[in-house]
Amino acid sequence: MGPEAALGICSVIAVFALILTGAGALIGHLRCTDAAVEAARLVARGDRPRADEAVGRIAPAGASLSVLVEGDQVSTEVSAPLPGGFVPGQLLRARAVAVLEPGVEGLVAR
Repeated sequence: MGPEAALGICSVIAVFALILTGAGALIGHLRCTDAAVEAARLVARGDRPRADEAVGRIAPAGASLSVLVEGDQVSTEVSAPLPGGFVPGQLLRARAVAVLEPGVEGLVAR
């Protein structure tokens, strides 16, 4: 095998690794988005403990949930490390907003 073939094989492997990393990031971001939406819906109903459980179940491993209540709205943000470890220090983030149900304002503090 000549050096051109070896370089070609290495290039194909590198491109394949980049494609897999991009696909993993896309899937991870979609999972963070789904988790943020579900958490916002549950917190808006006054069920914060189940929101934490939903994020643990839906989002990628190592995800965290942040909740902010402003007036009659709740916004949630789910952050998770980029899967695969090829790009250390990068986080996937997704946000969702929901309107609090009547009478729930005091129940979502934590």
